[in-house]
Amino acid sequence: MAATILIVDDEQDLVDSLRYNLEREGYDVLDAGDGPRALELVNRMPPPDLVLLDLMLPTLSGTEVCRQMRLDERTRTIPVIMVSARGDEIDRVVAFELGVDDYVVKPFSVRELLLRIRAILRRQQSGDARSGGELTHERLRIDLDGHWVWVDDEEIELTALEFRLLAALVTRRGRVQTRDVLLADVWGSEVDVTTRTVDTHVQRLRRKLGPAGSYIETLRGVGYRFLGVDEGREDPRRSGVLRPVAVAGLGSR
Repeated sequence: MAATILIVDDEQDLVDSLRYNLEREGYDVLDAGDGPRALELVNRMPPPDLVLLDLMLPTLSGTEVCRQMRLDERTRTIPVIMVSARGDEIDRVVAFELGVDDYVVKPFSVRELLLRIRAILRRQQSGDARSGGELTHERLRIDLDGHWVWVDDEEIELTALEFRLLAALVTRRGRVQTRDVLLADVWGSEVDVTTRTVDTHVQRLRRKLGPAGSYIETLRGVGYRFLGVDEGREDPRRSGVLRPVAVAGLGSR
């Protein structure tokens, strides 16, 4: 079944060009010329598989559209590529703080954009290449199949990209992950983003995890590591062992 891409932009010439190229690649395409229409389309059933979202929109800005998507349980995991004529670092940082999966500056190469879309959809459609029930680590509980995260039994809302980042760290607990490795594994080798992007997302992930954010260690000049089994905790009941638990009866909302 073809993936559906939602284009949100008020420049009709650009929309027409993107639609033509996306349909040539076999995608189904929807489009919206403003923020309210975009939110209407992302909340339809079934929702689009990915959103190309312009930053500067009439009525409701792209940042506000993204913010509302990330606050809504139904739309928070839909991948978003922000498209903007503004290429300053602060604009990129703000967008990534909101939870976008990628940021593309106008004018851009259509071929490069298609590669970015393909990379994101491949990870999304493969279930992020990580399955295996649930894992617990002290106060943290993760459902790798259902993409749920709890800290002290309180659900934590993560974007799809944030979940991939957490899963990449947790499933390699105790091992150092360089920024380059995380970029390739979480963002994909086709996507041209900097190591600063990793730092921004790790900081955001730590804040969302609250007291469990300290399980992600920074190794200055190297990368990050999720605390392993034996990290100096003396209480055997809180040994830090990541252990599978039964899925039945868990994940209720």
